[in-house]
Amino acid sequence: MSAVAAARSILTQLHEVMASRLHAQGKLNQVVDIIGEALHSEVCSVYLLRVGMLELFATRGLNQSAVHVTRMGVGEGLTGTIARNVETLNLAEAAAHPEFQYRSETGEEKFHSFAGVPIVRNERAIGVLTVQHVEPRRYEEVEIEALQTVAMVLAELIHNANLVDDDDKSGLSQAHSGQETLTGLTLVKGLASGAAVFHQPRIRIEQTVAEDTESERQRVYLAFDKMREQIEHMTNQAEFGVGGEHDQVLETYKMFAYDEGWGRRINEAIDSGLTAEAAIERVQQRTRMRMREIDDPLLADRMHDLEDLANRLLRIVSGQLGTAASSGLRQDSILIAKNLGPAELLEYDKRRLKGVLLEEGSLTAHVVIVARAMGIPVIGRVRNARAIIREGDEVLVDADRAAVTVRPSQGVLDTFDTRFTRSKEKQAAYAKMRDVEPRTRDGQRITVMMNAGLRDDLPMLSMTGADGIGLFRTEFQFLVSDAMPQRDRQTRLYRDVLDAAGKKPIIFRTVDIGGDKSLPYLVNDTSREDENPAMGWRALRLALEREGLLKVQARALIDAAAGRVLNVMFPMVSEPWEFYAARNVFESQLAFLKARKHTLPEAIRYGVMLEVPSLAETLDLIAPKLSFISVGTNDLTQFLFAADRANPKLAERYDWVSPSILRFLRRVVRQLDGYSVDLGVCGEMGGRRLEAMALIGLGIRRLSITPAAVGPIKELICKLDSAEISAAMDGWLANPPENMRTTLQQWAEARGIEVE
Repeated sequence: MSAVAAARSILTQLHEVMASRLHAQGKLNQVVDIIGEALHSEVCSVYLLRVGMLELFATRGLNQSAVHVTRMGVGEGLTGTIARNVETLNLAEAAAHPEFQYRSETGEEKFHSFAGVPIVRNERAIGVLTVQHVEPRRYEEVEIEALQTVAMVLAELIHNANLVDDDDKSGLSQAHSGQETLTGLTLVKGLASGAAVFHQPRIRIEQTVAEDTESERQRVYLAFDKMREQIEHMTNQAEFGVGGEHDQVLETYKMFAYDEGWGRRINEAIDSGLTAEAAIERVQQRTRMRMREIDDPLLADRMHDLEDLANRLLRIVSGQLGTAASSGLRQDSILIAKNLGPAELLEYDKRRLKGVLLEEGSLTAHVVIVARAMGIPVIGRVRNARAIIREGDEVLVDADRAAVTVRPSQGVLDTFDTRFTRSKEKQAAYAKMRDVEPRTRDGQRITVMMNAGLRDDLPMLSMTGADGIGLFRTEFQFLVSDAMPQRDRQTRLYRDVLDAAGKKPIIFRTVDIGGDKSLPYLVNDTSREDENPAMGWRALRLALEREGLLKVQARALIDAAAGRVLNVMFPMVSEPWEFYAARNVFESQLAFLKARKHTLPEAIRYGVMLEVPSLAETLDLIAPKLSFISVGTNDLTQFLFAADRANPKLAERYDWVSPSILRFLRRVVRQLDGYSVDLGVCGEMGGRRLEAMALIGLGIRRLSITPAAVGPIKELICKLDSAEISAAMDGWLANPPENMRTTLQQWAEARGIEVE
């Protein structure tokens, strides 16, 4: 008999049992008889998880007096091992296995062969189904597959009858009921706590046994067609291009989508009597068990691809396509996802979304840029987060230390709450700085501006008391759109920003896309060859080649700023001619609109971002043509040190207050002496108290930072004597100390200035 026929024979009988009016115990008693008869097995037993222990709940062949008496812990004996590892065991001689434990009350001493499969619900074992035989023999593959299929149906019966511990609280599989600590990579700093919410909620399979096999088969065929359409669309997106390692990954992904073997296995599961959803889950369970046995990381990755496709297929066939954002957050929440796009993040209620955990994620991911602007802590590369954390679990996010605590003990919760309260108290104290003009003790006025990129950021301008927006990232509108934003849509956003700012200045950075900020709707013929996208076809380089893109943005900005001063900044300028070319695009659009009697800006002030070190060598040539320069410390640092900041091994290796960076910046300050150019820093460096102190010591008088940093930096400025720190910096840079950071900390501490 084939595995399909064996399983179908059992499921047909089980369907009748499940539909009967027997109580749950009576049903399970019949189930073990049905399975034992069908597989010609002398023993068939069901163990269920109750109060954290596996309890013999029904048996055919073992002593009936052992039912509800024999109990073992998870990981104890062969049955406990199956539950702990969520794996199948098939042994010709059970006693030869190192985990074997003899239970005298069961009368199992005469049985040699043993096979067992986990009864799984929501990726966690809630019990174990076993068979035994007197003669030593391994069970046939068809028998094992039949057992696995039956175990899946049993999971539904057991859950519906409330026979086991709530599987969302069970201590099996990879999740545990106690406290867990996970680590990852800090993507956006901060502290947060809340209930775990999965971006893609787990699919609940309510019915496992099919009423009409052909109908289920058609549902799967239609789902396959839709899934393949999605995959074709995804792989044809321009951002992927052709050639390179990513192309091979996508081809493998496509290969699985069209794999006849995969489809055949799902069909066989339907033939055995399962619904479309249950059949996909059945094959998926087998894949997961195989994944646990694979040591080869490359093969394991491929199996993960198949898992991802199965999830996609399951969502399509079940019609459960929405994310957690669709149903809304009901309480303070920590969002759990494999990965996340910027538009997806913006769908969530900002008031209740407190933190994000990603199993993947990188420092340069689009979602990180948006999360930082929203002030939401993010930790990436949290391995197995979706397996260890359960929906609704209490989660503490310490993105300052890249640590996650799941189901915290009361002691840990109290400690975290104390830290969180202190953090809030500090923020409250900093909030009082809103109306304080940031001047040093010796009277130097430091301009403290904020970075922004979303319409939602604008209220922070008045809440923080920032002097303006020193960096408005116009690419956010591009990153969260499915198509290139039209000119009128861009104009509305820029006008709204200017209206909200009132008399405070806004510096609009022209679009910085391309490279690691690829857009699916933007055809890119060269970025696919970029081995280091940060230094590739991006920012102004892209905009000058795609002049239509820059023309549309220029016209939108000029129209939006009618009757006001427009500040425009060009990113990633490497040589003066690039600045001149970009300025000419704006000047030509200005002339075009003037000829058509449009109301024009009162003035246009042009500036550049100093990110590429080569620009520092030509400042004397370009400075007379500029109104302002903003140093982009994030990119400048990685270019100076030839260190990719997206690489976690290098992210913390080079210090922002190393003599190399500080000497470079001081040289820029001195080169601009005598020019009426406003020099500032816009980047993460300016938002850290110790680094900001060093920048002020170098002569920097404008900082543009995250809104959360405005209060702390204002408070720092009011405690500093700029002449004193400048003199100290001159001495340290002439003869650098062994550790500049430690030296700065000690200098600040001696003056009662907190710099952490």
